[in-house]
Amino acid sequence: MKRRTLLQSFAALTVLPLIPACSRSQVIGEASSPIIPLNKPNKEWRDLVSPRAYQILFEEATERPESSNLVYEEREGTFVCAACYLPLFESAHKYESWTGWPSFTQPIAGHIATKLDFKMIWPRTEYHCAHCRGHQGHLFSDGPPPRGERWCNNGIALRFVLKEEELPALRT
Repeated sequence: MKRRTLLQSFAALTVLPLIPACSRSQVIGEASSPIIPLNKPNKEWRDLVSPRAYQILFEEATERPESSNLVYEEREGTFVCAACYLPLFESAHKYESWTGWPSFTQPIAGHIATKLDFKMIWPRTEYHCAHCRGHQGHLFSDGPPPRGERWCNNGIALRFVLKEEELPALRT
């Protein structure tokens, strides 16, 4: 066996344990009532959301920084998934991260699922809506105390509901 072949084999073996982790989804926290994931094909969402929202939510695209007005949203309320309307973040946990995307210190427990993402070569934590599995953004460890988390969200993947307004019914 050639040395190059042996080294390539060892390199492949070191990556193998990471492959299952890439597709595994983990729900963060425990919801007050269980969130049932929808068994709806992504293509069915195409008629319910804008073309750009579909790209972000179901093709895992990323919007340009500063392209959503939700970056500047400071009123009291709830940020819900733009596809299925599951509440994801409370405005009390939103902060200005100066990244150009709406950022939060924590999600609503049990409403977000995470998985590893290797699209930028090094692993990042990607998160999705626990109900429709729509891509929301990425979790970083450079947020403010006490949690140190920055939940960096695509604004187009969210819809803001004022505190005084009734939350929309969940889509099924």
